[in-house]
Amino acid sequence: MFDFKKHIADNIKSDIDKQLLYSAIINTADDSMGDYSLPCFKFAGMLRKSPVMIAEQLKNDFVCDKYICDVKAVNGYLNFYVNRSEMLTDTVCEILNKGEEYGNSTEGNGKTICLDYSSVNIAKSLHIGHLGTTAIGGSLYKLFGALGYHVVGINHLGDYGTQFGKMIVAYKLWGNDETIKEQGVKALQDLYVRFHREEEEHPELTEQARQWFVRIEKGEEEAVRLFEYFKKITLDDVKVVYDRLNVKFDSWNGESFYNDKMDKPLQFLESKGLVTVSDGAKVVDLSEYNMPPCLLVKSDGSSLYATRDIAAAFYRKETYNFDKCLYVVAYQQDLHFRQIFKVLELAGLPWAKDMVHVAYGMVSLEEGSMSTRKGNTVFLKDVLDKAVAKCMDIICAKNPDLPNKEKVAEQVGVGAVIFSALENARIKDITFTFDRVLNFDGETAPYLQYTHARCRSLFTKAGMSYLTRIARDYSGLDDVETLRLVKLLRNFPNIVSDSAYKYEPSILSKYLIDLAQAFNRFYIGHRVICEDLSIQNARLSLVECVQLALRKGLALLGIEAPEQM
Repeated sequence: MFDFKKHIADNIKSDIDKQLLYSAIINTADDSMGDYSLPCFKFAGMLRKSPVMIAEQLKNDFVCDKYICDVKAVNGYLNFYVNRSEMLTDTVCEILNKGEEYGNSTEGNGKTICLDYSSVNIAKSLHIGHLGTTAIGGSLYKLFGALGYHVVGINHLGDYGTQFGKMIVAYKLWGNDETIKEQGVKALQDLYVRFHREEEEHPELTEQARQWFVRIEKGEEEAVRLFEYFKKITLDDVKVVYDRLNVKFDSWNGESFYNDKMDKPLQFLESKGLVTVSDGAKVVDLSEYNMPPCLLVKSDGSSLYATRDIAAAFYRKETYNFDKCLYVVAYQQDLHFRQIFKVLELAGLPWAKDMVHVAYGMVSLEEGSMSTRKGNTVFLKDVLDKAVAKCMDIICAKNPDLPNKEKVAEQVGVGAVIFSALENARIKDITFTFDRVLNFDGETAPYLQYTHARCRSLFTKAGMSYLTRIARDYSGLDDVETLRLVKLLRNFPNIVSDSAYKYEPSILSKYLIDLAQAFNRFYIGHRVICEDLSIQNARLSLVECVQLALRKGLALLGIEAPEQM
């Protein structure tokens, strides 16, 4: 795509460094003030002139051409007006030639990103609290992939701890295979809830659970068989939900995987003189960094989350040689990650700087926090089912003859749920209500999907499946609505890049809303299908660009774009 900013910088007659000029040029907020602007204030000291004088002199020396048709000096700003026909032609040709590849780049080629997200617990279904990490991680997986990175999606399973001893005790006392086969992980969760209820009256159950967990750790046949049985039931359940959410994982190595991989990292840290003994426990003192000690080994010899996360970091570096290792985990774990990152840094590991905690806000219910132990949980499957059912009701009421109604309802309902987790900055806390998630009005995924379908319908009206050629003449599209669309479309690759490197899919979400709103203003203000075939073809070319950007952008969020709605 033609770089108008570079063209401007290269053609400004001044002794100012060209790269400095390029970095100073900005997009104008008001189209009536031009398309690009150079604030001259930062050059006043360098040139010993006022910004007004600098802007005036640069304007007088600038020679307009086929790309820049006018230049104005206004209060210390130098405003450039682009030849809109050139900008439109360049934009449409670039997008239609690249098609689905528009927005992609090769900047990440040869680099690897490990992405730790979702992290389901064994014997528990995905609940609404998993939506943030799963949606954010799933989108980052796609965004970095679009930038050419090799992305390794990791589901760091919660499959270690006394709770699995509790599950075995509960299963042996009250479980039966017929119910588990029929209800799947729900039956396991019911057993887990019952254990904690019974434990209050029978505290001896706690010791039985500890003993069973020790048997798991020792690898005793029956204990391991039951643990693997619970694990299979859980993964069979959650993979169905993951498929609906369009997320994937390349590794399912959970906490238990690192049970025999902790000694080497511990020995390494000890060799660096970092480990001290406090009340019988092995710790790394972090008081100098205003943090409590990082506890690695309890006084009874058992490991902790930090031990296993450090072992996982070593394993991932050795196995994948990552350039970045991202952890999409709620902000409540901020101290935990600061501790382990600091320990790795103090150990002199250069890759410690490449570890990033991608924190996100918590999801709570109107009545308070969720608790699997108490059975106070909203399951993600139920949220998706309700969203899809609501979509089906709307389709049956408004467009009962729509082909593939079930598929469209699934695409729109699931898309609405995903978008609800990605529409705002990830750090924001959310109070979950069905009314909020299932609200399809306003700035929502269904609005974006409907706009995409509206674009698609214009080709049907024009009697073509897709535009078969790029229009040659865009001189008739010299209006504000078209210009706004073109500028937004040109910015799509930057949006993809910013969303990835800032670990913030909401940047893309907000952009897509802006693009859809700009398109709908264009659609309302101008007839696309018209008698002037030159104008029609030019507008259809632009419509196809919008459709491609919407579909690609939604896909990068993990949301499908129906052809019809």
